[in-house]
Amino acid sequence: MLKTLEPYILSFIPIFVAVDALGNIPIFTSLVEGMSHKHKQKIIAKSVITAATLAILFMFIGKLVLEVLGITIFDFQIAGGALLFIIAIRFLMPGSQKIALSNGHDKDIGVFPLGTPLITGPAVLTTTLMMLDSFGFMPTFVSLFLNMLIVWACLAASERIIKFLGTGGIRAFAKIMYILLAAIGVMMVRRGIVGAFLR
Repeated sequence: MLKTLEPYILSFIPIFVAVDALGNIPIFTSLVEGMSHKHKQKIIAKSVITAATLAILFMFIGKLVLEVLGITIFDFQIAGGALLFIIAIRFLMPGSQKIALSNGHDKDIGVFPLGTPLITGPAVLTTTLMMLDSFGFMPTFVSLFLNMLIVWACLAASERIIKFLGTGGIRAFAKIMYILLAAIGVMMVRRGIVGAFLR
C-alpha cells in the first residue's frame, strides 16, 4: 500500500512547497481588501481555475516545447533547479515580495497576479515538469489537483487562518517553505548534472 502511494506523496510535497498556499494568504488579503464576500469567492474561483489550467496545460506541452527547442530533461533540471534556488533566495531576503501590488481592485486580479504568477508561477511549472518526469502523469496530476484544492481552501478561509496563526506565523511558515524550495532546487541541479555528465 505504502509502495503504491509513494510516488503520489513524493510528487505532492515538492508541488506543495512550490505552490505555498499559506504564504500566499497575506498578499491575497491585500489584493481583495474591502471587497464583498461574494466578490472574493469569484476571484478565488477564477484564480485557482487559471492556475490549475496553466499548470495542467504545461504538463501536456512542456516536454514537447523542450523537444522542439532541443533541450534535454537534464538541461531543464539544471536550469529549473537553479531558477527555483534563485526564486527561493529572493523570497528569503528581508522585505521581499512575490509581486508588486499596484492595483488591488483590478477586475482581472483572479487571472493576474493571483492565478499567475502568485499561485502558478515559474516554481510550480518547473516543479510540475520535474515530477512528471520522475513519477509519471497520474501522481503528478493528482498532486497538482490536491494542491489546487488546498489553495482554494486556504484562500477561502484566509481571514480565519490569519486570526489563528497571525501574520507573523504565516510569514514564518512561508520562510520554511522557501528554504525547502531552495533545497529542492539544489537537488534538481544535482540530478541534472549526474544525468547529463556522469551517467
